[in-house]
Amino acid sequence: MVKLKCLVFTLGLLFSYNSVRCQEVALKSNLIADATTTFNLAAEIGVSPKNTLDLYVNYNPWTFGDNKSFKHLMVQPEYRFWFCERFSGSFLGIHAHAGIFNVGGVDMPFGLWPKLKDYRYEGEFIGAGISYGYQWVLNKHWNIEANIGAGYAYIHYDKYQCKDCGKRLKKDQNRNYLGPTKAAVSLVYLF
Repeated sequence: MVKLKCLVFTLGLLFSYNSVRCQEVALKSNLIADATTTFNLAAEIGVSPKNTLDLYVNYNPWTFGDNKSFKHLMVQPEYRFWFCERFSGSFLGIHAHAGIFNVGGVDMPFGLWPKLKDYRYEGEFIGAGISYGYQWVLNKHWNIEANIGAGYAYIHYDKYQCKDCGKRLKKDQNRNYLGPTKAAVSLVYLF
């Protein structure tokens, strides 16, 4: 069905036949972020038949048991190029990201920041990356999207003695991060 829609869409472009109407706007929620109790919302707008602009925002204000916290606010705009038509099938993206954080007592997966379990870090980050994703059409208004990305982040932070209190151990630290910058399985509503 998706391949047939793509063929009709492509033929329509070739012969200036515009009866195929692509969706214009999508609202999304990342189910992976939802699982970590992070509020998140993304809006994606079509700018041409194969191009969209996506803006993802997430916010986590919580402190968990044993003073574990992963407090953060992040924005991640992304330009996407769709191989067939927007909101259907494969896409490549280029994204930027920036945010602030106050985290401690958390054991990060894949050994990303091993000392985060024993210390608290407070700071900000900025960077960019690339991503690949795919959207499965469920019906006229609903899709499922999977998206993964990698890139760079410059991180500026202060390090504190313990995860919930303590004196500052190091001030104005910097770290260059290269690795995963995006992972999403999103429920998409199209307008």
